[in-house]
Amino acid sequence: MTEVQQPGLEPGREFVLTVSCQDRRGVVHAVAGVMMEQQLTILDSQQFGDASTGEFHLRMHLRREGAPLAPEELETALAPTVREFGMQWGLTDRSVRHRILVMVSRQGHVLNDLLFRTRTGLMDVEIPVIVSNHEDFRALAEWHGIPFHHVPVTPDTKGQAEAQLRELIAAHQVDTVVLARYMQVLSEGLCAELPGRIINIHHSLLPSFKGAKPYTQAHDRGVKVIGATAHYVTADLDEGPIIEQDFRRVDHRMSPAELASVGQELEAMALSRAVRWHAEQRVVLRGRRTVVFD
Repeated sequence: MTEVQQPGLEPGREFVLTVSCQDRRGVVHAVAGVMMEQQLTILDSQQFGDASTGEFHLRMHLRREGAPLAPEELETALAPTVREFGMQWGLTDRSVRHRILVMVSRQGHVLNDLLFRTRTGLMDVEIPVIVSNHEDFRALAEWHGIPFHHVPVTPDTKGQAEAQLRELIAAHQVDTVVLARYMQVLSEGLCAELPGRIINIHHSLLPSFKGAKPYTQAHDRGVKVIGATAHYVTADLDEGPIIEQDFRRVDHRMSPAELASVGQELEAMALSRAVRWHAEQRVVLRGRRTVVFD
């Protein structure tokens, strides 16, 4: 099989900076001044003043002119401005590819989509490991050359399974865990350990059609819209901060199987966008809400 070569960036050449603070005059001017002093060109800048909270959010995509710049140097240069405005901020060197651990159970449509997008360069992330509570997708993972770990989960072994997951996250230097239709509930403790680092996808028929065969339930109730929601995982099941949603109108002519097919397509698209935006530092997590820059 042929590997797809993705172009890499030289370290210290491109960065993404995100800033959140109380909204006040002069924030953009101060940040832009530091960037100019560090010979950084602003390729893209987006900002949002949230009238409901009084907060200001900023995302800058930056390119270094001249010699490469170490992230630590930029952090040092920005420190006085951070203190002055009381900022919460993040800085990413775009030469370092975001690493995601994918968890899956027995439905492979979302996993397949993530693997295809990653392999073809449509999504600039790296999948160093796949974890499942079933063996169904071992061959698929091995075809892609990705280590596959079968971690069975029962009520008696849940603690051991999550301990093994923690070990894999550390060993593979994982940035984000993606639940690609992983049909096990993560513990409150694990969710608390990885705030803003676990992304889930589910159909947007919830909470009306819980449990088995949701699309059959939806068909029986004559739903007119189906969709999918990608969100950060919290201890509140399926109620974490929303990153992306997608939907499509349906009607009485569609069978439960046809509804499920449309739903799977929507799940794959919504999750891929959520993961890409998260990896590109386009999502600012603020409590139960998100700010998503395009």
